[in-house]
Amino acid sequence: MSMEIRGSCLCGAVAFVIEGQPKGMGSCHCSRCRKLGTSTSVFVTRAQFRLTQGRETLETLAPPPGSGYVRSFCRICGTSLGEPLSPESAFPINAQCLDDDPGLRISYHEFEADAPAWARP
Repeated sequence: MSMEIRGSCLCGAVAFVIEGQPKGMGSCHCSRCRKLGTSTSVFVTRAQFRLTQGRETLETLAPPPGSGYVRSFCRICGTSLGEPLSPESAFPINAQCLDDDPGLRISYHEFEADAPAWARP
């Protein structure tokens, strides 16, 4: 039996399942990821991700020019979910939304120089 990782937004309107272990977990310290609340993400493939409820409550945030990533959030509670509506074959999901342990830990950091001073050891 393969690993199944459940996830959801704060209010529970949006729920999903990841079949098998995500491909990795990392943290981005750029101001956009920090402010959107998606600085730590797991990376999944389209084949292993399944939205189980709440498609109708998902909204998308178009990126500012040059950013390139469309983020989704629950329009009821505002939880940022990452990119569950991405047409790409692999995409990030907000690790804070996972209800189960993915069996991974943060393995890399991006834009560390952009992290605020209070976030540095």
